[in-house]
Amino acid sequence: MTQSPNEQQLGPTGRPLVTYPDPAPLQTHGPARIISMVNQKGGVGKTTSTINLGAALAECGRKVLLVDFDPQGALSAGFGANPHELDLTVYNVMMDRKVDIHEVIQPTETENIDLLPANIDLSAAEVQLVNEVAREQVLASALRKVEHEYDVILIDCQPSLGLLTVNALTASHGVIIPLICEFFALRAVALLVDSIEKVQDRLNPKLQIDGVLATMFDSRTLHSKEVLARIIDAFGDKVFDTVIKRTVKFPDATVSAEPILSYASNHPGAEAYRQLARELISRGGAP
Repeated sequence: MTQSPNEQQLGPTGRPLVTYPDPAPLQTHGPARIISMVNQKGGVGKTTSTINLGAALAECGRKVLLVDFDPQGALSAGFGANPHELDLTVYNVMMDRKVDIHEVIQPTETENIDLLPANIDLSAAEVQLVNEVAREQVLASALRKVEHEYDVILIDCQPSLGLLTVNALTASHGVIIPLICEFFALRAVALLVDSIEKVQDRLNPKLQIDGVLATMFDSRTLHSKEVLARIIDAFGDKVFDTVIKRTVKFPDATVSAEPILSYASNHPGAEAYRQLARELISRGGAP
C-alpha cells in the first residue's frame, strides 16, 4: 500500500521520524561543551552511550575528550586500558595539584578521541573531598586547563548522586540522562532531576538537561513501548527522537574494546548513535 503524502512515518517515540542533517565541519576547535552522562541507577547504558556518542561525534570531526568518572573504570576498559595498571588517573588530577592533566590524558585508537581514565582509586576521592575548599568544583577546575583543546567533553558518571556526581554536574554545561526502557528505572528519575535542579540553583546556573536518552528499547514488547510512552509523558520534548535498541552487538563491541561504530560500522546500533550525535548537534547540545 502506498503511503499518502499527508502520512508521516512515526518513530519509536510516536513522533514523526526526523532525519537530522550531517553537521558542518568546524573551522576551529574549542572551547568544549561539557556534558555529563548521569543516572544513579546502574546498567542503563551510560558507559555504552558515552563511548559510542563520543565516537559518533568524532566521526563528525569533533575533538572529543571522554572522562571516566566511575571507580569501576568501565569506560577506560572500553578503550582497552587496564584500570589496575594505571599509574595516573583522574583521581591524581583532582587530588594532587602537581599532576598536570596533560600527563594523564591518553590517546585512543579512535581518531579524535582522547581518554581521561579512572580506576578504583577514585572511590577514595569522595571521602577526601569532604574537607576540600570548594569541594564541588575540583573537576571543573581540572577540566578548565584543557577545555580549549576539545569540542566536546563527555563525563561518564558513576551510578550515584554523591559528591563525585555533583562535581561532574558542576563542571558541565549539559546533562544527558540515559534511561533504560523498564518500569523500575523510572522510579528514581524524580530524585535525579531534583539533584540536577539543586546544582543549578546553588552551584552551576548554566547547567541544563540536554535530553533523556531511551536505551535498551525492545520494539517487540509492549512493556518497552509503555515505558517509553511514560518517559515521553514525563519529559516531553526533552526526550531524544533517537532511541537505542537492545542488541548483543554492544557487549560484543565492549569485549573488543572499541566503539560499535568501528566494530560493526553498518549495524543499526552504530547508526543510532550517529543519529544521536547529529540530533545533539542540531539541538545545540554540541558544537
